[in-house]
Amino acid sequence: MSSGFDQNVIVMRHGDRRDNFDPSWARTAERPWDPPLIDAGLSRAFRTGRELRRQLGFPIHRVFVSPFLRCVQTASEVVSALCATVDDDEHTGGSVPIDPSKIKVSIEYGLCEMLSREAIRPELAPTDGDFRFNISELEAMLPPGTVDHAAERIYPEVSFLDSVSFCSTSLMPLLRGEGVGVSVGTFLKGAVAYEVNYCAYSHARRSITFGENKSFSAGNFQLLTVPEKAGIRYYTNSSLSDGL
Repeated sequence: MSSGFDQNVIVMRHGDRRDNFDPSWARTAERPWDPPLIDAGLSRAFRTGRELRRQLGFPIHRVFVSPFLRCVQTASEVVSALCATVDDDEHTGGSVPIDPSKIKVSIEYGLCEMLSREAIRPELAPTDGDFRFNISELEAMLPPGTVDHAAERIYPEVSFLDSVSFCSTSLMPLLRGEGVGVSVGTFLKGAVAYEVNYCAYSHARRSITFGENKSFSAGNFQLLTVPEKAGIRYYTNSSLSDGL
């Protein structure tokens, strides 16, 4: 007798990054290549996590996040909202009571943007090529009890000029906008995303079927229709769409 389940993958962009709203910030920043979120970005991330908890109809079990500060801060807010033990609009990130057993979070170097001059301006990148990610400090920013310290990273390290990407468990990678756009083009044949808002996300699903002797088979991911407020604009067959 065979059995199975659906695997859901939510791919989300980070929240509003500071350097896009305060151009002078990078001039004096210690890490000009690694901007934090502005307050509006933190709030947006928490609200998006709360919307996902209310609307998806299934729990998120695992969150994988890029080591860039803006992504970790986004993950902290989203995870707090997803793990919340109360369901009201009075609480915000950092104040909401959570159940940390609901989600496990891992920082994954493989979710970085391409660390090259095409993605990071040379005048802002570290001159020695070392992006100096302090994983212990980044993990401390995530909600207590949610970090999976035992998870093995696919990429053990990164350096300038590396080209790294990511190609019953529900997953949520948190990364930059290009990755979210790629997920649309991958899961929806012929689609090209041309605009990905802050905290925009895609939702794909596939079926997993188990057979005898621990064998299993997986179907193809299908991009599901999600509310327009998910924030991705794309076109297919030369026709513009405000979908997703």
